[in-house]
Amino acid sequence: MLKADGFDEAIIGLCRIAGSKDVIAYDYWKCLDILMSRDKMTSDDAVEFMEYNVLGAYVGEDTPAFIYEKEDILYDDENSSSNDN
Repeated sequence: MLKADGFDEAIIGLCRIAGSKDVIAYDYWKCLDILMSRDKMTSDDAVEFMEYNVLGAYVGEDTPAFIYEKEDILYDDENSSSNDN
């Protein structure tokens, strides 16, 4: 299993997907907190870094998973549908 460098404190468990290897699962928001506190990034810079450098880095079937809470998904769905009008 591959780990995302510098985010050990954000590990929340393993992610199991049928037909694939288990991968390490991270709390997305804890990763942002780490970037803001450790690297002194603003929240916007931390999101940009996560999206481009971490989530955008596919390293094969061992690529870690980054988990959002259910409420975050519902919030995003509500905002995207209202923005489509």
